[in-house]
Amino acid sequence: MDLFEYQARDLFEAHGVPVLAGIVAQTPEEAKAAAEKIGGVVVVKAQVKVGGRGKAGGVKVAKTPDEAFTYASDILGMDIKGHTVHKVMIAQGADIAEEYYFSVLLDRSNRNYLAMCSVEGGVEIEQLAVERPDALARIAVDAGTGIDQAKAEEIVDAAGFAPELRDGVVHTILKLWDVFVKEDATLVEVNPLVKTGNGDILALDGKVTIDENAGFRHADHAALEDTDSTDPLEAKAKEHDLNYVKLDGEVGIIGNGAGLVMSTLDVVAYAGEAHGGVQPANFLDIGGGASAEVMAAGLDVILNDAQVKSVFVNVFGGITSCDAVANGIVKALEMLGDEANKPLVVRLDGNNVEEGRRILADANHPLVTLADTMDEGADKAAALANGK
Repeated sequence: MDLFEYQARDLFEAHGVPVLAGIVAQTPEEAKAAAEKIGGVVVVKAQVKVGGRGKAGGVKVAKTPDEAFTYASDILGMDIKGHTVHKVMIAQGADIAEEYYFSVLLDRSNRNYLAMCSVEGGVEIEQLAVERPDALARIAVDAGTGIDQAKAEEIVDAAGFAPELRDGVVHTILKLWDVFVKEDATLVEVNPLVKTGNGDILALDGKVTIDENAGFRHADHAALEDTDSTDPLEAKAKEHDLNYVKLDGEVGIIGNGAGLVMSTLDVVAYAGEAHGGVQPANFLDIGGGASAEVMAAGLDVILNDAQVKSVFVNVFGGITSCDAVANGIVKALEMLGDEANKPLVVRLDGNNVEEGRRILADANHPLVTLADTMDEGADKAAALANGK
């Protein structure tokens, strides 16, 4: 989960990273009050999870609370690369003498972490990495030892910081590593990390991505979710611990196992070419269990998607046998009642498949069509989605 800048700033402050004051606001009135509380020059910054805010007009320097009110009025509701601005952060103005860059991230290809640091920070860090890669130090970080004092010093020296800045930058990097580890992050980035006119080192703009798989360790992370832009169907699926991603097609997909669901998406997309170009409407993995409750929850999510015209249930019985899956489908349809109003194509295979098919056949539900193979099921679901 990517965090907004103000959320990253708050995490930095909680872990001792040196930052300036910042207050989030959702109305121009709140922005003015925040500017009055902070005092002096402030920066009104659009809170969106995308770069290029400044160039889009989403970052403005306000010298007075009234200016903060005006700029917040202009920025709130603004569209920045498809992201609507619902909040702004009123940030304390900084006396910037120099800008640097630091990040630490999960390096999946090498199965460890990677720290990157440069004495040339700012908005064009991506361009710097391409045009002058030697100016961006890249230091591997062992997952077992992490960033300790020695590793932080190695990073600072590789980046070429002046001797008088060494201690301050090392201290800040160690605190940022605390954020990375203690918040179960996969990315912590500061751009820019700055030196102020009086020589202080500050994290002026932060970007943090946290690992949602570690959410069971962080009850407080639930409050960091962006409810304004979360798809309501994805939110409903999450309440039931379903692995769901909404897509743009017309055929709802339910399967057990990520690999099978991905294959089902491909087969439905291929079959859809012969039926008006229909596409999969979602990814939904119900996992190893297919109880009536789980199946009902999955169907409830998919059937409430207005784009869905048909549903393809593709299950391979393993630990959960096909007869249990079939009973789950029958009971789920009973539980949903009139809410189950779109045709379902069901393909079962694997453990106890004949009994599973018999149960569905005996139920003789008017919405359910049985398919012997995945290709056949995908073709039938695509045809039904196309009104055939």
